[in-house]
Amino acid sequence: MYEHKKQQLAPIHVYRKRLKTNALIAFVILVLSLFIGMLGYKLTIPEFDWYDSLLNASMILSGMGPVVDNNIVLTKAAKVFASIYAIFSGVTFLTTFGIFLTPVLHRFFHKLHLEETE
Repeated sequence: MYEHKKQQLAPIHVYRKRLKTNALIAFVILVLSLFIGMLGYKLTIPEFDWYDSLLNASMILSGMGPVVDNNIVLTKAAKVFASIYAIFSGVTFLTTFGIFLTPVLHRFFHKLHLEETE
């Protein structure tokens, strides 16, 4: 997918295509992760409607933490799901960020290597 260090730097249109592809992959991963969170909240906390599930899933996925409603008592299943989803979200966020930045970092280091060998 990427050029070897002995090859020339990819043209700008190839670089832009890589950026678009990786951005699309990152977006799909985030949307799927958000859907998993929404579904999990909806199934484990019956009092939550889809909007509450979206709010809590997106807040955990972004690293902000859940929105606490003191009127809702969480079941053990809801607590277990929230814990697992929080860990999953942290890993997903870092992985998605890495996927998004891969073309940028590859081009940067490839360019440095080419300048170093010339």
